[in-house]
Amino acid sequence: METITFNIKRFDGERTWNQEYRLPRETSTLLGCLTKIREEQDPTLNFTSNCRAAICGSCAVQVNGSAFLACETQLDALLDTYQTTTLYLEPLNHFPVVRDLVVDFGPVEKGMRKVDAWLCPSKERRDHLQSEADFRKIAKPADCILCGVCVSECRELAYDDGTYLPPAMMNKAYRFERDSRDGERGKRVLAALKNNLWKCIHCEQCSSKCPKKIPVADEVSYLRRRAVALGETKSEGARHAFSFYDDVRATGLLNETMLALRTEGPAKTVANRTPFAIRMVAAGKMNPLHAPKPVPGIESVRRLYEFSQKMEKEA
Repeated sequence: METITFNIKRFDGERTWNQEYRLPRETSTLLGCLTKIREEQDPTLNFTSNCRAAICGSCAVQVNGSAFLACETQLDALLDTYQTTTLYLEPLNHFPVVRDLVVDFGPVEKGMRKVDAWLCPSKERRDHLQSEADFRKIAKPADCILCGVCVSECRELAYDDGTYLPPAMMNKAYRFERDSRDGERGKRVLAALKNNLWKCIHCEQCSSKCPKKIPVADEVSYLRRRAVALGETKSEGARHAFSFYDDVRATGLLNETMLALRTEGPAKTVANRTPFAIRMVAAGKMNPLHAPKPVPGIESVRRLYEFSQKMEKEA
């Protein structure tokens, strides 16, 4: 029978090491394998689990560098995906580690407080009834089980200085912003904006890896559009987006020379970008005197803009 090696990153509060365990290959979930290791080989191995039905969200771990919900992830699927009989297990990224595969979800609680991730009933309503259409707006984001997979996979958090709101909290901000029963709509948008809403790099990892298939990246885009609709157009992120928007509509091309100036302003651009700009010019990668001319077919591009604006109004 084929033997599967589980190389697990251990942590006892002071030191970190990797430890190998071996199990015969059989039909099982990843959580089933971890449970068997703890029950039959090493009772000191720490991990968390509860419902075993992809509801509580407590058993997420990293396998070969990607986050999975252990209770719903089949061992065979992992072996087929990675084409190996050795799996490397680690705790989730971007969380403080408590023991072995156990992480502290304290940052999630802090993030929820930042966006008021609960219903603030409208004083004008006497009930909490919703139409089916209104319910459908929040049905998918309400599926979130706070498993931390999206937080672990977020590429922005890998380089962030601690000021960016994790994807799970962006989802909560979106969920209550769209709730027709809420009396403080707009508040969560401003909270997300205050916590660097525009830093999202749209790597789509939060959406593609979510066990509940929640389109978190699309929700972030919605929050940005709502921020602009609320008049929040002066942030660097908003100015950066408008630079793309205006340039492509005008010529079909991005004016890279002006992008930093429009986004950061002249003073900050000169202070931060001058050495880089000089290297770009010297290498022939940028011509500061170049002004893009409209591309052939620019009218078709502009019609797409008009169509998009029409769809946005109808939505």
